[in-house]
Amino acid sequence: MKILVVAPHHDDEVLGVGGTIARFANEGAEVYVVIVTRGYPPDFTEESHQQDCREALKSHKILGVKETFFLDFPASRIDTIPHREVNVKLYELIKKIQPDILFIPFVGDIHMDHQRIFLSSLVAARPNNPYAPKTIYAYETLSETNWNAPYLAPNFVPNVFIDISPYLETKLQAMQMYTLQIKPFPDERSEETLRALATLRGSTVNRFAAEAFYLIRQVL
Repeated sequence: MKILVVAPHHDDEVLGVGGTIARFANEGAEVYVVIVTRGYPPDFTEESHQQDCREALKSHKILGVKETFFLDFPASRIDTIPHREVNVKLYELIKKIQPDILFIPFVGDIHMDHQRIFLSSLVAARPNNPYAPKTIYAYETLSETNWNAPYLAPNFVPNVFIDISPYLETKLQAMQMYTLQIKPFPDERSEETLRALATLRGSTVNRFAAEAFYLIRQVL
């Protein structure tokens, strides 16, 4: 099995899919991650970008990721890039990897990068694409998915839960590698909040810990 996780920014893949990545990798799947954007001056320093990339690779090694791709579109400015350019880059990756399962950010996230990359991911994975994945899930990202305006924007209502009980600590360890992103509690991007969300999603389906997803498409 091949899995591709599309992350708008460094750490989104761990926040939303970290436990699932660890589980599938441990079960023998090939898991790939693409980080679509990077920080550019004056909003971000070159040093912070290099640190983000180093920390992403450390985090992904803990999770068992087979390969990480960096696309280098401008973070927080992806709305300035022609939509087609992002579509093409994601299509090329899907063609190269030919994943069975695709994980993408949720369209209702408050961050515009997440919304645009959701749309580009779906364009790249259209059913008439001979390399299109058979299954597509949208994942939730703390401080992005849950800070939108419910009933005005699409609301994240998960219908798939993946048991990550044996892999929660691995997910938290991987998140700790992102020293620029991990925050002290009560910040949403804290170890305590990640653990709480996993516990909540797990208890929803009578498990100790889980990650929740919205199934977009599945071809059987």
